[in-house]
Parts: sequence; structure tokens; C-alpha cells
Amino acid sequence: MSDESQELGITESKSHKPGEWYAEVVQKANLADYAPMGGFIVTKPRGYALWEAIQESLDGWFTDTGVDNVYFPMFIPESFLEREKDIVEGFDPEVAWVTHGGHDELEERLAVRPTSESIIAPFMADWTRSHRDLPMRLNQWCSVVRWEATETKPFFRTKEFMWQEGHTAHASNEGAWEEVWTRLGQYERVYEDVLAVPVLRGKKPEHDKFPGADTTTTVEALMPDGKSVQGATSHNLGQSFAEAFDITFADEDEKEQTAYTTSWGLSWRAIGALIMTHSDDQGLVLPPTVAPTQVVIVPIWQEDTKEDVLEYSEGIADDLEAAGFRVELDDRDERNPGFKFNEHELNGVPLRLEIGPHEVDDAEVTLVHRPDNAESVAGRDGIVDAVDEHLDEIFDKLYESAEENLEANVREAHSPEEILGTIGKHGGYVKTPWCGDEACEEVIKEKIAAEIVMQPLEDEGGSTAGEVPEPDHDECGVCGDPADEIAYFAKSY
Repeated sequence: MSDESQELGITESKSHKPGEWYAEVVQKANLADYAPMGGFIVTKPRGYALWEAIQESLDGWFTDTGVDNVYFPMFIPESFLEREKDIVEGFDPEVAWVTHGGHDELEERLAVRPTSESIIAPFMADWTRSHRDLPMRLNQWCSVVRWEATETKPFFRTKEFMWQEGHTAHASNEGAWEEVWTRLGQYERVYEDVLAVPVLRGKKPEHDKFPGADTTTTVEALMPDGKSVQGATSHNLGQSFAEAFDITFADEDEKEQTAYTTSWGLSWRAIGALIMTHSDDQGLVLPPTVAPTQVVIVPIWQEDTKEDVLEYSEGIADDLEAAGFRVELDDRDERNPGFKFNEHELNGVPLRLEIGPHEVDDAEVTLVHRPDNAESVAGRDGIVDAVDEHLDEIFDKLYESAEENLEANVREAHSPEEILGTIGKHGGYVKTPWCGDEACEEVIKEKIAAEIVMQPLEDEGGSTAGEVPEPDHDECGVCGDPADEIAYFAKSY
């Protein structure tokens, strides 16, 4: 990207044209570019660094809870896919097929993986003999292809996307449920503790669960434009896949039993949620936890003070790097401080340190927060502790702002008119009693393109995910029939 285009900054408004604004932030902050094939993107180093930060956190937590990383081929024989009929039916419109190798037509079509249950499950069956082999917990970091995206939105919706997919087998349904909760909790943790994005936990309605699953659980994040993002999903697959692929084991009495399986995944849609939640009309905003550069030092000098300012700045940079911070000393001669400020704001650097001759004389540093330009001064001797504290403050600011948006945008409604009017006016989540009939969702979906994104989830202990009190009505908010379920309607990405 040329300096001239950098100087233009962000020209679209997040509040008025969020789609155009988002695309501009992604490109001008050097996160991604569009590939020559429609529906695909090229992820640039700064964008991929965000994915690596998410991967590093999750992968460590997976390892700590007994997961082994593996890698399976990206091509799946058609006969494998067809062994689980729900997978075939659920993904049929989205599957990309390989029919030729070189000039030769293949004897059997190969699917480019839309998900890997149908190739991993047969090997889990081969590797499982005894109850001592369980639980088996496998995960792979890879890309998948789903030929559904017609309008590309980088990280949110592309034909190929990066993700992790976990696949496990257990001796009991209780063990499978424990797995589901563990992974859902880790997804909640990565959004809230790493990305500074609060989420609601829930389950998908019966008609929108993963093909072949008993239950699909989800974490949902609310974007500032009022739309929901399905942040990650964790599925209890029951015994359907184990029966289809013969995943059996000998129990302690040497009797053959069918295993229970789960699968769970998070994609780089999390990066889209991160960008959309925190960024503003000046460009990208990143929490310090994932920012490729956490601190930028901008020295400000005249010719007669340059040597002293640079020496002072270099000493601070060395101290911060030694303490483990990701630091950039921007000592470019050809750019003035104002340009540097704007460029680092555009790129989302959380904390800027400004150092001029006055800071040198007073043995101080001026610190500026990216989210709100809050400015303060710290002494040179305590700069490492000060930077640490300020980065924590910046993370807290981002989380609290997103949390306020979420809490202010969960509303109740008890008639079709109320549901439609509330979503139309405010966006966000509209909570209503629901009879369980998919036709009631269609009534709302047809008129305002909103759907049931989540239902409150009762776990094995009977507790309900999410902190929102349930309405006291017992009639469906759409048709008026008796209702013993709760549905959260929203527009979604």
C-alpha cells in the first residue's frame, strides 16, 4: 500500500455504512486483500498474526485438557461422505468436488472438506478397541471450503476459511456432554479474555443444529450494528456418527458398546467479530492481547534535539522489549509525527508513547490510548509497570464498551409486531417465548431477515447459560400457542 493511500485514512462511516467501512478497515489496515477468484481472500501478515494469536491461546487450552493435534487430508471420498446421510444432505449445496486428477477422470469424486467428521470418524473407529482408548480427543487446524458465499466479507463470509475442528469419542453420554461444556467454555474464554468481546452462551434451535447432531451449542456475539455473530459451536453428536462409522469399544465386561462423539470448532470469523466490535472511523482498534504491535514509540525532535530524543527512546524500547512487550520504535526520518500518529491509529496499535525534548528533560513519557486518545504521563523509571497497567486499562475499556452494547440490546417482545418493530428499530437480540415450530421463525425471517440465533441452554446441572432473566409469558410470541421454550431473534452475519 502506498503512503498516499495511507494518508487518505478511513473514508466510510461505521454507523452509516458498516459494510463499506468494514471492508475499508480490513484493506487499509493491511489485514487482507481480495483474491482473483470470487469468494476468496488473501490474508496478509498482520491479519494472519491475529489468527495466530487466537490459535496460540486455544491450542494451549486444548492441550491442557487432553487434546492431541492431528491432520487429515483435505479430500474426502464421496463414499465416506455418504455414510452419514445428514452430512450429505446438510452440506450438499456447499460441497466443492474434485472430478479429475491431471487429465484423468477419477473413479470416485473427492469432496473438498466442508467439515471432517466423515473422514476422521472411520479412523477413530480403527483406533478404538477398548474403553481404555477413550476418551479420544483429536483436533486439527486447517481450512475448509463451503461453496456458499456469493458476496465476500473478509473473515466473516468466504468460500474458504481457516478454523480448528475438534472431534472426540467417549464411553458415555455424560462424558460427551462434559466435553461439549469444556469446549464451549474455552470459546467463551477466548472471546472474552483474549478478544475483549462478551458473548452469550446458548443452543441452536432443532432445525438449525449441525447435521446429524443431537444438540448444537453456541456462543453468540453482538456487533455494534445490531447483528449477531455465531462465534463458535460445540456439538453433542450422540451416537449417530458412531453408529454410521462403527466407532465401538469393549467395555470393562468385554461387551461391545457404541461410543458417543462430539465435534467443535471456531473459525477466523472471530477476527471479523474482533474488527467489527472495537474498530472506529479512524481505523482498526485491537486489544493488547492480540495486537501484533502493542506499543509504538514515536520520537519527536528538532535537529538540535534529535540525538538525545532518539537515545532516550531507544533505551525505553529496549526496556519494554526485555519485559516481553511487542514494541515498535518509529524513528523514520521521512515522516512527520502527525503522519505516524495517524498511521498507527489506522493499524490499531493500542498504546502510543510520545517522546520529545520535554519528556527527555523531565525523565517522563507521554502515553496515549488508541481507543479514546486518553493521555497521561509516566516517569521514566517506572515505564515498564506503567505500560503494563495502561495496556490492562485499554483492554478493560474495550471490553466494558462492548459489554454495555450487549446489555443494552437484549429486549423482550410478545407479539409478531413487537418482534419486528423492536428488531427494525433497535437491532440486537429480541427474546420471546416460542412454541418450537420453525414456521414461526419463517414469519419473522420473511419480513425482516431475522432468525432464531440462540435459545437459553440448560446444562446437565440444570443451570441456564446467559444472565438474562426469562420472560414470564407462556404463549408463543409469534403464533400465540402454548410455549415452554425461549428464542432469541436477531439479524446475523
